[in-house]
Amino acid sequence: MWARAEIVLDPRPRGFHLITDEVVSALPLDGVEVGLLHLQILHTSASLALSENASPEVRADLESWFNDAVREDAPYWRHTLEGRDDMPAHVKSVLIGPALVIAVATGSLRLGTWQGVYLCEHRDHGGPRRLVATLSGD
Repeated sequence: MWARAEIVLDPRPRGFHLITDEVVSALPLDGVEVGLLHLQILHTSASLALSENASPEVRADLESWFNDAVREDAPYWRHTLEGRDDMPAHVKSVLIGPALVIAVATGSLRLGTWQGVYLCEHRDHGGPRRLVATLSGD
């Protein structure tokens, strides 16, 4: 079986946000014994990742590290028309990536005990974000 859904996420502030429940609720996972889910974000200033799903400190620490590693005030940025946070957001998005592939088993995402799906919002005001979810399986 194949299924596709477009998931529209409400706007969130800059940071790393758990979206696992929103992804799961948008998909027909019931009855899929074995499969794969491909998630792709349709934006160049946000990304997707798998990481810690329990401690909010992990999300805050990731945000702190990325803000330090990819500084907004770098003198070499040329793409600056859309604001100070735009070009750094593109760099962060390239580093993390726009897509995930997650195993599906017995009707659920096959995530590790402490894994969750993150929306990594790299803009101060990124707006709604759209994901394309493609599910294949039996």
